[in-house]
Amino acid sequence: MAIDELAKALNASNTQIVQCRKCPRLVRWRETCAKTPPRRYHGVEYWAKPLAGFGDPHARLLIVGLAPAANGGNRTGRMFTGDRSGDWLYGALHAFGFANQPTSEHRDDGLEIIDCYITAAVHCAPPLNKPALIEFQRCRPFLVHEINLMKQVRVVVVLGKIAFDAFLKAFEESGKTIPRPRPKFGHGVSSVLQNELTLICSYHPSQQNTFTGKLTQPMFHSVFGQAKALL
Repeated sequence: MAIDELAKALNASNTQIVQCRKCPRLVRWRETCAKTPPRRYHGVEYWAKPLAGFGDPHARLLIVGLAPAANGGNRTGRMFTGDRSGDWLYGALHAFGFANQPTSEHRDDGLEIIDCYITAAVHCAPPLNKPALIEFQRCRPFLVHEINLMKQVRVVVVLGKIAFDAFLKAFEESGKTIPRPRPKFGHGVSSVLQNELTLICSYHPSQQNTFTGKLTQPMFHSVFGQAKALL
């Protein structure tokens, strides 16, 4: 697929994502968060819709997260934007040449990511950051479609065990075969899937992981160092 056709196809898919209302619980939650925000965001207009994929349509690096944060992406309207997880992610991407700046505060802050595309297992903010099984299932076709469109991807970084499982399910549903023995999740663990596609696992840069030291900046940067070396 030509690059301009690929961008057009991804834009069409992202339009469908933003318009989606298939999960009543998630629709209620994302809109309730916008109506009753924390005090620090009083008066701020929330995005309060599903978040589209973001980045370079002909990227060789694909990043798969779990879902938007209620007062992060659900507020700003862009993946990993406006919260601490985004600070970690875009800081790492900038350090390895995948982003033009280390911060991501709002949709019009000038951020560009290079040779990288960011998507998620679920595109709406879920209560307690925990999507239900049916919500994963309803959202999975979007990830399957992205996998089928972005045939040039050579490295996939999954952020957390749940994103790891969601990606492998979508990979299978896209008609591809999971190698045996089946890949296992572990921070920094990589697996070659097929057609020179490598899957690299990372702990999610959530505050629960970063504040407790389960994930440190050197650990997180090592994942993107692996990705950079493979590309």
